[in-house]
Amino acid sequence: MEAGNLDRRITLQRATITRDGYNNEVATWNDLVTVWAGYAPVSDGERFRAGERASEISARFTIRHSSQVADLSPKDQLVFSGRTFAITRVKEIGRREGLEITVVGRDDAP
Repeated sequence: MEAGNLDRRITLQRATITRDGYNNEVATWNDLVTVWAGYAPVSDGERFRAGERASEISARFTIRHSSQVADLSPKDQLVFSGRTFAITRVKEIGRREGLEITVVGRDDAP
């Protein structure tokens, strides 16, 4: 994995479950790590949901493997360029060389 291809900064986040005043579970997202990543758009699509038009984008990020990201999963999320993306797939590249992270997010989200 060449360093020149890892030209984007991403933050990986993990949810911590706490309880609110009514004893309901509340997920709070905490930063796990901020790393350099390679970026490749995968697809975009437009869907109609409950009478509203929503635009969805998918992308793949490639990062170096480390102990901090070894257990990354679709339960986590990724933040890139001020947008939050849901992780849909995490695939190991080589033998602990890197990770390929496939994400999806709404394009019309702030």
